[in-house]
Amino acid sequence: MLLHNIPIAELATYAGILTTQQADSLRGQVFLQDSYFNPIQDANDNWVISAEEVAYCANPEFLWVKELPMIPFEPKPSPPRLDMAGMEMLP
Repeated sequence: MLLHNIPIAELATYAGILTTQQADSLRGQVFLQDSYFNPIQDANDNWVISAEEVAYCANPEFLWVKELPMIPFEPKPSPPRLDMAGMEMLP
């Protein structure tokens, strides 16, 4: 699925999937004034950028992100919280 096929109300639930090389080339690069790409890995270890990064990219060097396949974003689970002694805390 491409970005233009996603309803605006669902935009935040999708991410653009990247290769490792694409993620490396985007990391820290400007996509809009004062806004930087931040590729992360999802729960399935896919490299992704947010749909917002894709949608708002105005940097001519990286407009190719607008053609990335979009997938539902599945975040990695958060690590357990630790107390000051390094013991896992109950929720």
